[in-house]
Amino acid sequence: MKEVTIKYKSNKTLEALKELGKYLNFSVADHKAKTKVKKDVSINGIPVIVGDGSIDISELHDVFTGKDLSAEELRNTAWQRKK
Repeated sequence: MKEVTIKYKSNKTLEALKELGKYLNFSVADHKAKTKVKKDVSINGIPVIVGDGSIDISELHDVFTGKDLSAEELRNTAWQRKK
């Protein structure tokens, strides 16, 4: 996805851009926003790593389009648990 930086003075401009983005299919991101630091979380002793929210997953659309897959089917076939 291509990116552009827009500098603005008024908060009304930001709100207008957000509303316009809904109709023209673009998003508004604040790169100066503070991210919350989460404490280390682990499941069964395995650390959980927070994913990168800036990754563009739109390219994966073609991989899964037309495959007739559901989330339930993926869970059942890919993550089989021993009983």
